[in-house]
Parts: sequence; C-alpha cells; structure tokens
Amino acid sequence: MATLTPHEAAQKAHEAAEQAMQAAESATAYADAATLALETGAAAAGAAGAIDPFVFRLAIFVLAIFVGYFVVWSVTPALHTPLMSVTNAISSVIIVGALLSVGVDAAATLDGAGWTAKLLGFLALILASVNIFGGFLVTQRMLAMYKKKT
Repeated sequence: MATLTPHEAAQKAHEAAEQAMQAAESATAYADAATLALETGAAAAGAAGAIDPFVFRLAIFVLAIFVGYFVVWSVTPALHTPLMSVTNAISSVIIVGALLSVGVDAAATLDGAGWTAKLLGFLALILASVNIFGGFLVTQRMLAMYKKKT
C-alpha cells in the first residue's frame, strides 16, 4: 500500500467530500420530489375524501427507505468512519427518547397505552444500544486497517 503525502490525502478527502455533497443533493432532490408527490396525492385524496393518516405515514416511511438506500449506497468508503460517528450520535439521541418513553407513567393514560410506550421504548433502547456499540466496533476495525503493522 502506497503512502500518501498529507496534500494527496487532503485532496482525496476533498474529492470524497464533494461526492458526498453530490449524493446529499441528489437525496434532497429525491425527498423534495417525493414530498411534492405526497402533497399532490394528499390534496387529490382530500378533495375526493379523507385520507387515512396511517396510509399517509406508511407512504412517507416507504419513501424514506428509498431515499436512505440511495444516500447510503452512494457513500465512498473513505467517508465510512466519519459517517459511523454521526450515526452513533443520532443513535444516542434515540436512546434519550427511548429512556423518556420507558419512563412514561402507565397510570397517566386512561386507555393503558403507557405499557405499549414502555415496551416500544425498551425495544428502541436495546436496538439503539446495539447500533452504537456495533458502530464503535466497526469504526475501531476500520481505523486499525490504517495502522502500521510491526
């Protein structure tokens, strides 16, 4: 493996950042087009009758899956480690929300939905914790690839 000078490494990082910015702009364009399509569909459905909120949210979820797919697969390997750090930060915010959800007082709700919130919050807490620790392990292994072997 050839050693890069600091200038070459900075240039490659700059090129990778440019590619990531282009991917983000493409994802934004996809999201804007999807939002416009949803708004148009909602307006048409609203004119014909009421649209079910579950169907509307499900459509947004499916579109988010497609946008996420295009964003993730257009990331270059050089940006994997910084993006893993951002993902870990996002997962830490999810953990805070999950802890708040687990702490919901079941007696405060009349219909007993507090137990559902506690169960889903606990599940979110477990999954986000696995994501954070797994992300740190993957990042550590990626960084170990660049260390000199003695």
